[in-house]
Amino acid sequence: MKKIMTFVALATLASMSAMAADGAKLYAEKTCIACHGKDGNKPLMPDYPKIAGQNKAYAEKQMKDIKSGARANGNSAAMKGVMAIVNDEEIKALAEFVSQMK
Repeated sequence: MKKIMTFVALATLASMSAMAADGAKLYAEKTCIACHGKDGNKPLMPDYPKIAGQNKAYAEKQMKDIKSGARANGNSAAMKGVMAIVNDEEIKALAEFVSQMK
């Protein structure tokens, strides 16, 4: 019984990791697409950044800083609510996805 429970727990964790690792899916689900555009090049507002191709480390840091409140200038207030529903693993996946956008 213990082996079955361990297997189920590991399978659940693997499934959760696989879901979180899908940056494209997260980009749509976490509403990034609404403000930054489908391809990261056509933001909703002229002063929202074009994020396609952004450096992965930079994008990750900006998202973490907005989430923590370390960055609270410009349009970061618009992202603060979204960052509240994104965990660190999802931030990494989103940063990776954004960095690969053309």
